[in-house]
Amino acid sequence: MDIGIVRETYVGETRVPLIPFAVGELVRRGHRVVLQSEAGAASGYDDQSYREQGAAIVYAADEAIARSEMVLKVYPPSWEEYRMLEDGQVLFSFLQLSHATREAVEILLTKNVTAIGFEAIEEPGGNRPVMTAMSEIAGRLIMPIASHYLQARQGGRGILLGGTPGVAPATVVILGAGVAGTNAALAAGEMGAHVIVLDRDVARLRALAERGRTVVTSTSTPYNLERFVPIADVLVGAVFIDMEATPHLLNAGLIGRMRPGSVFADVAIDQGGCSTTSRPTTIVDPVYVEEGVTHFCVPNIPALVPRTATVALSNILLPLLAEFATSSAEAVLREGGTLARGFYTHGGYCAQRKIADPLMLPYREMVP
Repeated sequence: MDIGIVRETYVGETRVPLIPFAVGELVRRGHRVVLQSEAGAASGYDDQSYREQGAAIVYAADEAIARSEMVLKVYPPSWEEYRMLEDGQVLFSFLQLSHATREAVEILLTKNVTAIGFEAIEEPGGNRPVMTAMSEIAGRLIMPIASHYLQARQGGRGILLGGTPGVAPATVVILGAGVAGTNAALAAGEMGAHVIVLDRDVARLRALAERGRTVVTSTSTPYNLERFVPIADVLVGAVFIDMEATPHLLNAGLIGRMRPGSVFADVAIDQGGCSTTSRPTTIVDPVYVEEGVTHFCVPNIPALVPRTATVALSNILLPLLAEFATSSAEAVLREGGTLARGFYTHGGYCAQRKIADPLMLPYREMVP
């Protein structure tokens, strides 16, 4: 199979799907890999390292795409990248179609593109390996980031996250006890903060409480949101709902009750965000102030540590790509395994009802 890797164009996106070794493994198995020049540069991998592993280097995205049966990237495609896709190609990327425009999904259907979303790939036990890896990284990064923006020179309240002897620590409130929320809670606890985690799933809260003995857990209800959000020095939105845009649990009124200089990090922004005050920012310009609260709403937080994130991503993707490249979309769907659950579109139909129905697009059940 001919596999094309394009250079990311989203501001601050530094990851690349495969490290040179992984490209070499695909080449050794008889596949051809075309890489747009400098696609791996921000992750520390120059063109020569890919060339030595057998990749062909081209200089334009449209050439990388035109020479490929499968197009591989990290950040969801831009409108221009959607338009470059050719009939019958495979698109393998983060897609986040739960809040994509109808036009974006329609172009996939019109061009008979087989679109597979990293975030939707699911193992039989329910684990989503790519999402888990990236959420772990995002969760571990968010506390150092929040600590930075609490500093007075950053417009914050001027408090130390973990306090100091004789001075109380900051209060961190986390909405969601999934992978990102759990990792953020454990990191905050290790830094000495007072941590409160809210979730609707009591089993998740119980699992978190067993790992972080100092973490306070509570059910996520409107009453508890009204109770805990205003006392947060750091508020983290880590809410994820499968194949759906994140609901707005917070509004300007509730955010406005937080103390001036507090920090709100909406890790759920890639799914639309969990507050009416949230809007996507970039790594280059990551924050804005609304209702007196510093908002950090970067949708690709792992791109802050591209070397770590790229290696983690490549480790997961290589066996999946090898499986697909030596088979066919139909065979993968018939087997109904891990990769099959990641299909968004195939053969002119949506493979996910939660995507098709809201946009009134044709749906077909594809996984047995």
